[in-house]
Amino acid sequence: MADPIDPRRVVARRAEDLTEARPYVRGWGQAKRAAEALAEQLRSAGLEADVPGLKADVSIFGDGLVCLGALRPDAAELLARLVATGLTSEMAERATGPNRPDAPAA
Repeated sequence: MADPIDPRRVVARRAEDLTEARPYVRGWGQAKRAAEALAEQLRSAGLEADVPGLKADVSIFGDGLVCLGALRPDAAELLARLVATGLTSEMAERATGPNRPDAPAA
């Protein structure tokens, strides 16, 4: 059951002492794939060296977690700007792209 303070269970303790019947491998595998995808994007943005603590982990519930580790403030600000730029671009594309709800049928 999820903690009422943390319903998404993203701050659950790490699974250092594994318990039987928990899907640790599946959760960790999902986190590893996500961490690798994020690492690839960070490399393309020139930020790989700024996020040395990026790794896959798993909680005591078997939920995959992607840990960024400690970041320098300037790296965190750049990462935040990249995310904001990407979201802005995606929103603009949705508003003007051919898949918008009011677009004429092809």
